[in-house]
Amino acid sequence: MISLSPEAEAQVDRLIAHYEAKKRIAAAVNLLNALERAKLRIARAPEAGLEAPRPYPALKRYGRRWIIEGSYWISYSLTMPPVISGVFYVTADIPNRMLP
Repeated sequence: MISLSPEAEAQVDRLIAHYEAKKRIAAAVNLLNALERAKLRIARAPEAGLEAPRPYPALKRYGRRWIIEGSYWISYSLTMPPVISGVFYVTADIPNRMLP
């Protein structure tokens, strides 16, 4: 089972709260569906992810991979089991939204 780090869980909670405040329930559902699809992809082939999101090659880190699922860049560890460490809307300024 692939879990979310506390930081990733907080990001998802903030995104869902944002969507709910704007009465965009379908967007919240799409986010949760994207996470489930991402978990399946990661479980099948953890090494298949990218070393960094395409727009941000400087985010390359040892032991971390990135996939895009739906409208979200998802960062995860290559630990066993992998852990999702970040969930970012595709147009987010990811470098300025990441914790050091």
